[in-house]
Amino acid sequence: MRCALTIAYNGTNFLGSQAQKSSPNTILGNLKKVLSKLKIDSKIVASGRTDKGVHATGQVCHIDLPPFWNNLSKLKRVLNEMLPPSIRVKDVKEVDAEFHARYSAKKRVYRYIIKDSTSNPFEDSFVTFLNSVDFDKTQKNIKLYIGEHDFANFMKTGSDTKSSVREVYKAFAYRHKDYLVLHFEANGFLRSQIRLMVGALLKLDAKELQEQLECKKSYKVKPAPSNGLYLARIKY
Repeated sequence: MRCALTIAYNGTNFLGSQAQKSSPNTILGNLKKVLSKLKIDSKIVASGRTDKGVHATGQVCHIDLPPFWNNLSKLKRVLNEMLPPSIRVKDVKEVDAEFHARYSAKKRVYRYIIKDSTSNPFEDSFVTFLNSVDFDKTQKNIKLYIGEHDFANFMKTGSDTKSSVREVYKAFAYRHKDYLVLHFEANGFLRSQIRLMVGALLKLDAKELQEQLECKKSYKVKPAPSNGLYLARIKY
């Protein structure tokens, strides 16, 4: 039986989501270790990878279960009992045998959270603190990302991808109490793309951002910190 797991995690103390040979301290590395104890040796396929320090509220993975694991509600409970408290399984459901967590995904939704104030120890791992963010400028310029673009200037050097063209369906900013939330929805994202998009959005003016986006000029931009980024939802 193939099933899809929807998981949430606090990525602060993990080396990203992807399993690594050099360290088991990743999201999938921890999940694999627990599944192995439950005699589930299936390959874990995630909808996409998140970098070190990035969080998720709706990451999706698929696995193939052996016949003796047919009680999915029990599996969810046992997984949550065995996984670290910073990783939670929100849902386990049966899917078609052809379902693929990555290739079946149609849209990916991310949020980036900024707080316009001095940092505090209780939120430091979960939001990016910045002083004097120009909300009106941010709210206006973020819309430049909407549409199909070549994001060659918005991906980490050394990225293994056949094409840097992606289509952004939604990009908008809104305030929620003391927080500035940046919302991005696309058919896919390149490695570190969103963090570089946020970095450019906060540093460049509209003309410079347009030139960066159209690959007419390449401005040096640092990626925004990982702690403010959340993989929010995968749409199938």
